[in-house]
Amino acid sequence: MKMDAYVMLSNTIESYREQIIQMQTELTSIPALAPDNGGDGETKKAEYIKNILNKLRFDSLEEVNAPDQRVSSGCRPNLIAKIKGKSNKKTIWIMSHMDVVPPGDLSQWETDPYQVIEKEGRLYGRGTEDNQQGIVSSILAVKALQDTNIQPSFDVGLVLVSDEETGSRYGIDYVLKERTDIFSVDDYIIIPDAGNNQGTMIEVAEKSILWIECETLGKQTHGSTPEKGANAHSAAAHLIVKMRELYTIYNDKNILFDPPISTFEPTKKESNVDNINTIPGRDICYFDCRILPNHAVEEIQNTIRIWADAIEKEFNVKINLSYPQLIKAPTPTLPDTPAAIALQKAIRKVMRRSAKTVGIGGGTVAAFFRKAGLPAVCWSTIDDTLHAPNEYCRIENVMNDTRVFAHIFLQD
Repeated sequence: MKMDAYVMLSNTIESYREQIIQMQTELTSIPALAPDNGGDGETKKAEYIKNILNKLRFDSLEEVNAPDQRVSSGCRPNLIAKIKGKSNKKTIWIMSHMDVVPPGDLSQWETDPYQVIEKEGRLYGRGTEDNQQGIVSSILAVKALQDTNIQPSFDVGLVLVSDEETGSRYGIDYVLKERTDIFSVDDYIIIPDAGNNQGTMIEVAEKSILWIECETLGKQTHGSTPEKGANAHSAAAHLIVKMRELYTIYNDKNILFDPPISTFEPTKKESNVDNINTIPGRDICYFDCRILPNHAVEEIQNTIRIWADAIEKEFNVKINLSYPQLIKAPTPTLPDTPAAIALQKAIRKVMRRSAKTVGIGGGTVAAFFRKAGLPAVCWSTIDDTLHAPNEYCRIENVMNDTRVFAHIFLQD
């Protein structure tokens, strides 16, 4: 690598502060919520991003749209853009997702979640860190190449997908199934959707994901005559408490992961009755389970079903278990995969830190690549405010991530 080329790129990226703020502001103002989360998908956000990509003179820009009649556009967009490098032996891919999660309890936000506020070097707003930081840093890394008239060593590709937050059926999972020709085992596949605040964590392994929807059916009655009904809410509560025992039964530890254990947590709860003095005849709650790879997901499902059967008999209810998301942990990416080595080299140069490969508790879309036999890694520099109220990204982190990507583009 010619060191003066990296210096030129780094200096150019330093001038992008206002562009970072502008892009984050405009992206945040376009809520890209999946229909599962009460939104109309990612089409408007994709149109905004396409306009930016078109201005950057990519050699190719392709859409792989997944049909979805639940949204007004009838599809969920996925964008694939490439520029040519000195060699086409491989492609350096950076993949980000366009969708965001809902803001949640608005009373916990100090600002409007869809209006970016800059404060002390932070940009507050829903999606700024998850995953617009990846979108902005990857796009600006390509822009820096073009602004300095520097050609990357190899082809560079950006992938911007839908539906990451609700299962990826209409996102990268769809792309990998429809376009098996796009990615190669020799490519670097980098996903800026996991990391730590030092930029020293490169994710190469993850846990199985088991989302559970628990529908409990009983008999509605007046609150003063519980004996005439079957309290679905009470039965569901007993299952929620029983689920805590999974922590004891499936208690293996693996220090590669953070946290180093399997987790089994109740999350979403749907409304059952509108008034206090009615015993509900239907109750729906959800669980989010993240399971170490050595535990069989089927065994855990069977354990929960046995408990549900016992509660059915005790409370005279019916419990239906379904699985909105079930992703078994794929074979991990090797710690010495070329993409991880390239990241470590770039992080050492840009941030003067040593990065290590790790496994994480949360699932990432890297799992879909790994299942397809493609070695993907996840990395970014984040304060881990994703999904939280008052989500923010640091402008400095966006700049450094941009520099890291630019450095990788120059590596031989």
